[in-house]
Amino acid sequence: MRAALVFILLLGLLVGKVVQEHEQVQAMQLSDEAPAVAEQPLELTVHLKRVYLDGEESEEVVKELVFALEDFWAKYESWQLVDMDEDRLIFKKKVDDISPLLKMNGYFGITNDGTLSIFNGKPEESDVIQSFFQIDVKKLESSQHMRLMQGIPVKSKEEYAKVVESMKKYSIKKAK
Repeated sequence: MRAALVFILLLGLLVGKVVQEHEQVQAMQLSDEAPAVAEQPLELTVHLKRVYLDGEESEEVVKELVFALEDFWAKYESWQLVDMDEDRLIFKKKVDDISPLLKMNGYFGITNDGTLSIFNGKPEESDVIQSFFQIDVKKLESSQHMRLMQGIPVKSKEEYAKVVESMKKYSIKKAK
């Protein structure tokens, strides 16, 4: 249903532009100006917002020349349309992976209060990107504690999930 509605809206935009160009051609022909250029494709600005498992968002802006609405819609069928106007569309997609930022520069560590967190760089010198839960550091083995103090690199979705899951058993349960 949503795809049909978007298709109808885009079709309406395209028809409006074609009618406008047709009127411009007629006006030029009546004024004996040079012949008009053939019909132009619809130019749209497309914003692609990606939301990653770690909460990070990225946005890419692309210009699209639309010759056929069916092709355009097929290209973005896996995206969710969240907003549009005459020449701009905003799509959003949930990505089943961690963000490129985390893969490049993310490290698991613990804050001064013992909260398991991901830092932008090594824990001792960087800012927290994401926080999870507080850990009872007394229950950690000394090697685990040292690894968290030095920073455990986050290179993949699997490593991300593995570290979070392995640290849950050390989390401090909040009183209800």
